[in-house]
Amino acid sequence: METRKKAVVLLSGGLDSATVVAIARDQGYDVHALSFRYGQRHSVELEAADRVAKYLGVTEHKTAVLDLRTFGGSALTADIDVPKDRTDEDMSHDIPVTYVPARNTIFLSFALAYAEVVGAKDIFIGVNALDYSGYPDCRPEYIAAFETMANLATKAGVTEDERIRIQTPLIDMTKAEIVTEGTRLGVDYAMTISCYDPDEEGRACGHCDSCQLRQKGFREAGIPDPTRYQG
Repeated sequence: METRKKAVVLLSGGLDSATVVAIARDQGYDVHALSFRYGQRHSVELEAADRVAKYLGVTEHKTAVLDLRTFGGSALTADIDVPKDRTDEDMSHDIPVTYVPARNTIFLSFALAYAEVVGAKDIFIGVNALDYSGYPDCRPEYIAAFETMANLATKAGVTEDERIRIQTPLIDMTKAEIVTEGTRLGVDYAMTISCYDPDEEGRACGHCDSCQLRQKGFREAGIPDPTRYQG
């Protein structure tokens, strides 16, 4: 009997990562989803990740626990206000305070360890180089460098014939294209949350960079936005 290929997919509970899970499943992978409780102020996203994992039928869903509040340095892990109502021009300049220092490097390192354990050669991450907030660890050159490192630093990378691949299916897509593709694949975006500053009821603020990019995506895709917003 042919064994299905396995993939580790980083699942935050947001729009992008839910779409990536659906894409990996559509490509025939058994998905091992990995989420993180890292001290983020928007931990309601972990409830969303659980919903998405169950709905999309992943093989396994694990949540790793680490506390990046130990270092702080970000509006998501320290007592720093989340920027609101920034213009497109604002978002295209400078790295915002919602950047969490080295977050994707940390997350991908955990995913790499998980992939070795389950025998996966593919790690999927929902980074995007078009509609994003200027994070340095979302760029193609960063992903390529991490993939090189992954194949130098692991037993699987140096002893097995097949290379470890970091898959970024959303890297060149607009947010509207991501929404369209996820909708085609049956993602229920009402289950997801992208907000950096949701309230206690899990409703999105509608004003942070992530909310604005999400709203723009649905608007340009011509698809109703099912997000629960405050007010």
